[in-house]
Amino acid sequence: MLSLTPILSSMRIAVFCSSSPTIDNKYVELAYQLGQGIATHSSELVTGGGHISMMGAVSRGARDAGGKTIGVIPQALVEIEFADHENDELHVVETMGQRKHMITDLADAFITLPGGAGTLEEFFEIWVGHYLKFHSKPVVILDPFGLYEPLHELIIHLESEKFIKPGMREIVRWTTTVDDALNACEGM
Repeated sequence: MLSLTPILSSMRIAVFCSSSPTIDNKYVELAYQLGQGIATHSSELVTGGGHISMMGAVSRGARDAGGKTIGVIPQALVEIEFADHENDELHVVETMGQRKHMITDLADAFITLPGGAGTLEEFFEIWVGHYLKFHSKPVVILDPFGLYEPLHELIIHLESEKFIKPGMREIVRWTTTVDDALNACEGM
């Protein structure tokens, strides 16, 4: 359940999530609730700029709660992901690399929702970037349905086998509620 108590100072939060139209609606609803939470807590939303599935839902949730949304989408995906022209700002770039770079520059924190290969790729890039000190922004996973439990276990295993260095695993804040994810954005 979403709290209405503002817990964040104004910041921009990037959300990585699925744009697949075939996923269970519970994930779309989670994205919508997160968007509402971001706006309710006086923060701005940064997304990949599409309007379908979770990506669209997180933006709609933020706008429905009076929040500002910023989308970044490559020209080649404008038609595929159906660019969300309702964003307060919509940046159309040439490449995926430019998209990720702009999102990283715009955001003060990152929340990863359930998603597929693209979502995981964005998460890993932000996580590794933090570890290598390219940025010091919070890296949060919001996973109330346990989709990423095997990933979490794999990361722990990789650390035990010395493939992940001490301290790297602790960069990521694993959360299961919208409020916990938003608190983790401010608490790092």
